[in-house]
Amino acid sequence: MKRHKNKQRIIKMTTRKKVHTYVRVKPTDEFAYEMITFGEDNKSIDIHIKKDSRRGIINNQQTDWSFKLDGVLHDASQDCVYDTVAKEVVAQALDGYNGTIMCYGQTGAGKTYTMTGTTENYKHRGILPRALQQVFRMIEERPTHSITVRVSYLEICNEALFDLLSTLPYVGNSDTPMSIVESPQGIFVKGLSVHMTGREEDAFSLLFEGETNRIIASHTMNKNSSRSHCIFTIYIEAHSRSLSDEKYITSKINLVDLAGSERVGKTGSEGQILKEATYINKSLSFLEQAIIALGDRRREHVPFRQCKLTHALKDSLGGNCNMVIVANIYGDATQLDETLSSLRFASRMKLITTEPSINEKYDAERMVKNLEKELILLKQELAIHDSLANRAMVTYDPMDEIQIAEINSQVRRYLDGSLDEIDIINLRQIQEVFNQFRVILSQQEEEVEASLRRKYTLINKNDFATITAVNKAGLVDVEGNTVGETDGQGFGLGVAPFSAKPGKKGKFKKTFRDITGASTKKEGLLSPASAKDVDSLSTSRSQLLSSSKEADVKDAPSHDREASSSEPVVSDSPKEDSHTTRPGTPPPKPSAFEEFKNERGSEINRIFKQNKTILNDRRKKASETAQRINSIKKEIDSTKEALDVQKTFREEQGEYENKGLMIIDEEEFLLILKLKELKKQYRGEYQDLRDLKAEIQYCQHLVDQCRQRLLTEFDIWYKESFLIHEDVQAPLKAKGSIRLGLLPLSKLTSLVRLKMMKINLAKSKHQSSLTVPTRSLSTMPE
Repeated sequence: MKRHKNKQRIIKMTTRKKVHTYVRVKPTDEFAYEMITFGEDNKSIDIHIKKDSRRGIINNQQTDWSFKLDGVLHDASQDCVYDTVAKEVVAQALDGYNGTIMCYGQTGAGKTYTMTGTTENYKHRGILPRALQQVFRMIEERPTHSITVRVSYLEICNEALFDLLSTLPYVGNSDTPMSIVESPQGIFVKGLSVHMTGREEDAFSLLFEGETNRIIASHTMNKNSSRSHCIFTIYIEAHSRSLSDEKYITSKINLVDLAGSERVGKTGSEGQILKEATYINKSLSFLEQAIIALGDRRREHVPFRQCKLTHALKDSLGGNCNMVIVANIYGDATQLDETLSSLRFASRMKLITTEPSINEKYDAERMVKNLEKELILLKQELAIHDSLANRAMVTYDPMDEIQIAEINSQVRRYLDGSLDEIDIINLRQIQEVFNQFRVILSQQEEEVEASLRRKYTLINKNDFATITAVNKAGLVDVEGNTVGETDGQGFGLGVAPFSAKPGKKGKFKKTFRDITGASTKKEGLLSPASAKDVDSLSTSRSQLLSSSKEADVKDAPSHDREASSSEPVVSDSPKEDSHTTRPGTPPPKPSAFEEFKNERGSEINRIFKQNKTILNDRRKKASETAQRINSIKKEIDSTKEALDVQKTFREEQGEYENKGLMIIDEEEFLLILKLKELKKQYRGEYQDLRDLKAEIQYCQHLVDQCRQRLLTEFDIWYKESFLIHEDVQAPLKAKGSIRLGLLPLSKLTSLVRLKMMKINLAKSKHQSSLTVPTRSLSTMPE
C-alpha cells in the first residue's frame, strides 16, 4: 500500500522498522570465555562476572547481563561483516531508500577498521570501499536508468565542522564557516563540498584524499586513534532513460565512523589529546541522550541540537532511512566495563524505529513536455470526432477579442429577434455566450436606472427622514406615492423600486466593469458563419491568421478583391495608394532567404559560415588523429607479438640471472623500449583526440545556435516584409513606441483597425451613429 505525502512525492510504507544492531568482537589472545558467551543462534551475548567477596555477606551486586541483538560477529572476516551489515542497505539505496551505517565503541575496538579497513591488503578493505564498489556495479546492471553518484566527507572535531575534501585543487576556499541547516528536504551542511563521481576509481580517490586529512593521535590503547567523528555520504540520483517517465528517485547513504569513548585513567591522555577526549565523550553522551529520548514514546522533544554530531544525524536517527549500527567491543576481561557500556548503547538503539520510504520526485521539465504531448493528442482526437460529425472549422484554441466581440453581436441580434438561434460549437463558446448575456443584462439595468434618475426623484422607502420631509412638503399622496413635475411636461407619479437604493448605481457600474474586464480575458473560437465575417475584415487580417499555411496566403488577393468589391473604401488618405505597389503574393521562402542572407542577415550568416568552417577543420583533425591512433595501435600489437616471440625463445634456451636480475638480449631490450615509446605516443594522441572531441562539441553548439538565430531573424524579417500589412508596419518603425514582439499580431491589427475606423468615421461625418455595421469593417483598410 502506497500513498503520496504533500509535494515531496515520498511513498510511505505501512510498517515501521527497528534499527538493526550488530556486535563485532575484536580478536584477542586473552579472550575472556568464562565471562563472555554467545547464544546458539549467534544473536545474543551474555556477560557474567564474579561477585566481589570484599562487599560482605549482603551483596546485591549484579553479576549477569544478557543482550539480544540482530547478530554477533566473532572472528568474522571483512567479507562476512559487509554481507551481514551493509549489503542490503546499499542495495535498497539504489531503489530510493536512505541508509545509515554507524560504528560505535571504545577506542581501539576496531571501528575504523570495520568502516574503512586497511590499504595493505585488498581483502581487508572495510564497509566504505565495498559500498562504493557495490554501488557502481549495480549501476552497470541497470542500463535503463541514468544514475549519478556524488560524495562528500565531513569531519566533526572539537565541535567544529571540517570538509575533508577541501584540499582538492578545484575546491575554492570559503571564508564562511560551515553550518548545519534544516530544510523541508532534510538536513544538509552549508559549505560542505559535494563531488560528482562517474567512475569507481574517482570515488576511491576522493575517499583516500579524505582519509589522509583525518585527525589522528596516539595513546596507550591505540596508536592510530581517530580524534574526530567522520561522516562519508554517498548521494544517488536515478533518472529513467525513457523520456515519458517524469519520475526519478534520490537517496543517500551515510557511513559514520564515530570516535571512540575514552577513560582518561586508562589512556593517560594529556594536553591537546585530553581536550579532544573531553569533546568526544561529551558528544557521545549527547548522542546517547538523544537515543534514550527516541526510544521513549512519551517524550515529545528529542535534543538533537545539543551537539553537532546529533544535529547532523537528525535524519538518520529515527528518520526516513534504513539504519544499522555496529558496536565494536573488546573481548578482554580488563575492558569489561566499557564492553557493557557499548552493549547497553546497542540495546537502546534497537528500541528505535524508523520509517524507510522511497524518495520519489518529479522532473518538472519532463512533466511539462509530457503534458504538452498529451494536449496535442487530445486535440487531434477532438479533430477526428469533429470530422466524423461533419463539424468543420472547429478549433479549441483560446478566444481573442474579435471572437468575443462577434459573440456579443450574435447575442444582441438574438435578443432583438434578428437571429433565430446561435450555433453551438464548443464549450468555450457556450461559456462566452452566457457571459455576454450577463454583460448585456448589466448594461440594460444601468440604462434603465439612469433613465429613471433623469426623469424622477427616487426615494428609498427605508429612508424615513426623507419620507417625512416629503410628506410635510405635500409631495406624497395618500398611498405614499411620490408626486412631481417631470421636465416641465406636466405632473407624473412614480414609485421608486425597493432595489433602487442610493449607491445602487455604483454597484451596477462596478459589476459591469468587473464583468466586461473578465470577458476581455476569456478567449475562444467563433462559429463557422462568424469566422467568414472575420476573414472578410481586411486583407491583412486574413494574411495574419493564415501565415502558417501557404495555401491561405496564396488566396489572400482573392479575399482582398472580394472585400474591396463589397463596399467602396471610405478613406481618401494618400497612404492607401501604396497598397497597389505591394505584391499580392509573398515570394517563395527559399528565394527570400537568399535575399535575407545578403541584406539584413549578412552578419549572422558570416558568423555562421565562419563557425562552420572551424567545425569542419576540427572534424578533419579528429579524423586524422584517429587514423594515427589506429596505426600506433597496430604497431603496438605487432611489437607485443615480437616480444612474446623473444620471450618464448629465451625461455626455451634457458634464462640467465645475475644477482637476482633477469638478463635479456639487445633485440628484446630494444623492443621493450620501442613498446614503451609507442604507448607514450598512443596516450598523447588519445588525449589530443579527446580535446578535439570537446572542441567539436562546443563548435557544434555554436553552429546550431547561429543557425537557429539566422532562421528566427529570417522569420521575423519575412513577416515584417511580406505578411504584415503596411498600415500595421507603421507602428513598428524605429521611432515608434511599439516594437515587434511587444504585442501579439492580432492585438496590433485590432489597434490599427480601430484607429483607421475612427479616421474614416470622422471623414464621413457619422459621429451621431452609435454602432458601426459589421459588414462595413470589411472595406476598411487595416
